[in-house]
Amino acid sequence: KGVSQPARQTLPSLSSIMAGKVTFTKKTALMGAICDEDTCTGLLLGGIGDKDSKQRTNFLVCSGDTPVVDIEAKFKELTKRSDIAILLINQHIADEIRGLIDSHDSPVPTIVVIPSKEHAYDPSKDPEMERAKMMFAGEL
Repeated sequence: KGVSQPARQTLPSLSSIMAGKVTFTKKTALMGAICDEDTCTGLLLGGIGDKDSKQRTNFLVCSGDTPVVDIEAKFKELTKRSDIAILLINQHIADEIRGLIDSHDSPVPTIVVIPSKEHAYDPSKDPEMERAKMMFAGEL
């Protein structure tokens, strides 16, 4: 017989998040990742890997030949899951699905674009950096 998994809890409401009344724990929220092999390996070794009750993973390892359709499908899946609080995505992969990322306007899951060791970081393509510029109305 397999090992039983603890029951999952859903994320709290946006109003309670905005009011600062929420503390995320391992039981209430997970990180997701759409990354190249090196980045995903590091994150998985760090313990973010998970399978839900439907055996869906919270990560996608991408290579140069990963179809954009597969990346888009995983992005949509992870952003719809109630147990994902943060979604990490390599910048060069995010560039391939820029339209989906730009249209994502919910605070949860938060989309965090991260660099990879194979591709140079470009702050002009980082949506969080652009938001920070708009907030401070100046160059960072």
